[in-house]
Amino acid sequence: MTQRVCAIVAAAGHGARFGRRKQLVELAGKPLAAWSLELFGACPLVDDVVVACDAEERSQFEIMGRRFGAGKVRKVVVGGARRQDSVNAAFEAADPMPTLVIVHDGARPFATPDMVDRVINAARSWGAAVVALRVKDTIKETRDDGALVARTIPRERLWAAQTPQAFAYGVLRRAYEAVRVDDFVGTDEAMLVERNGDPVAIVEGAEENIKITAPEDLFVAERIAALKDGSPESSR
Repeated sequence: MTQRVCAIVAAAGHGARFGRRKQLVELAGKPLAAWSLELFGACPLVDDVVVACDAEERSQFEIMGRRFGAGKVRKVVVGGARRQDSVNAAFEAADPMPTLVIVHDGARPFATPDMVDRVINAARSWGAAVVALRVKDTIKETRDDGALVARTIPRERLWAAQTPQAFAYGVLRRAYEAVRVDDFVGTDEAMLVERNGDPVAIVEGAEENIKITAPEDLFVAERIAALKDGSPESSR
């Protein structure tokens, strides 16, 4: 049976913390989201790409897809009010129906082909997988008012989730069907899958795989891009 892999690039949202629309901000000579399109365009295991973006940016993303997507960007869809709505819109637009779906933040420019390959292979084994980093800092949980520490959470089993994340098509579909019943809102797709009782494998990520959420992140990203000579590929 031929396995088809579709990558969803989540590029909708107004970037409230960034102060302006960040997906089209230039990073090392190309739009921020273009790094993700180039990444999946260069990955042999990825067959199709669907982008979810804001309505007013759709034509720009269509042009970007043709320029940077290596012919793999099949559709650009309008995202919803929430991240999971945007990803779900792209998920429903995937055609032909994929065997496996990758979800990646359009504001996370430094994922690598190696990460993509490893998360795909882990999802093929387990049904779902997430790129993540071990937590290094000491984590405190506060009381309800947020003013006082309730406890220190042991960090030995804590991981900070990144993207890409990958899911068997049926696993992600069941997760979306479940959240529609009670309108649950998750912070990433892995959370929706976990909530549905399905296992999610961990794939080790990289410190440089940052998400651009604030203006200062862009300065860090420019430094990383300079060290990479402007290429989204690195060894790991």
